[in-house]
Amino acid sequence: MQMVKEKINNLMKENELSGAFLYKEKSLVLEGCNGYANRAEQRLIQMNTRFGIASGCKLFTAIAICQLVEQGKLRFNTKLQDCLTIELPHFDQAITIHHLLTHTSGIPDYFDEEVMDDFEELWIAQPMYLMRNLSDFLPLFQNHPMKLAVGERFHYNNAGYILLGLIIEKISEMTFEDYVRQNVFQKANMQESGYFELDALPKNTALGYIDLEDGSWKSNIYSVPVKGGADGGAFTTVDDISRLWEALISYKLLNERMTQQLLTPYINMDEHYDRFYGYGVWIDKKNEVISKYHVMGYDPGVSFHSAYYPLQSSISVVCVNQSEGAFDIFKVLQESMIK
Repeated sequence: MQMVKEKINNLMKENELSGAFLYKEKSLVLEGCNGYANRAEQRLIQMNTRFGIASGCKLFTAIAICQLVEQGKLRFNTKLQDCLTIELPHFDQAITIHHLLTHTSGIPDYFDEEVMDDFEELWIAQPMYLMRNLSDFLPLFQNHPMKLAVGERFHYNNAGYILLGLIIEKISEMTFEDYVRQNVFQKANMQESGYFELDALPKNTALGYIDLEDGSWKSNIYSVPVKGGADGGAFTTVDDISRLWEALISYKLLNERMTQQLLTPYINMDEHYDRFYGYGVWIDKKNEVISKYHVMGYDPGVSFHSAYYPLQSSISVVCVNQSEGAFDIFKVLQESMIK
């Protein structure tokens, strides 16, 4: 175990990666951190430092939707048009909650990774400092035509999760942030997690950094929405993400039947690799057996990977406050610890 830790520490130092990692398997705990939460002030990252996790928190949204289904307030086959009164003039009336959860709705995305490379391009016409509520994202996609037919194929879609968040707000009569805090974070004992605004970050929170080709850097405060929402952008710690997995697999967030529905491999992502998508979670199989549930997130100044390995009952979490690097650490943990 010490050799694995030294390997990761050397990797982080050699590649100037800043972040924190955690691996847990029964009584075994492997953890470490490196780099600065604030480069200008040279404030070091600690194990309790909060990091942005970008799309890694789509799982929070999926859990919230499943809770509402469990309570009988919603169904997975409920039509989008029956949930919201928002004007979506070009969206197919056949779109269901299931389609939104599995990225198969065919709706246009406000950041389409198949045609766009630079997330910062979005904020030229729509300043990022105005993006503080879920409804603020609607002008970016609500009047656009469908990209695909409903159910045609998987197309990773942030806009679909914005709509899921709006559905949560309407049904619960709470803000999305309040609902997740009370029904996900508190139930999982995730005391350090939240949807914080970049211009009002709490203590022990890492700024995200974008490293430029000339060796200089800038923070990501003008590169991502000022406040995260249902499609991503929450802040959390490696310990809190570990607690989330533990709460999920012990049925503290959903009952056993609903947990299994969330973790069902619905959409085959890569027939050569046996990678699937469930509700807000990626799922890998090996020899027809599920080997890994995982979440990930990338934004300018953010990279994040975490997984639960059911065969080992183990958890890995890697948070990095740079645009890349989390996967490299995650890969070392996986290859070294998972046999």
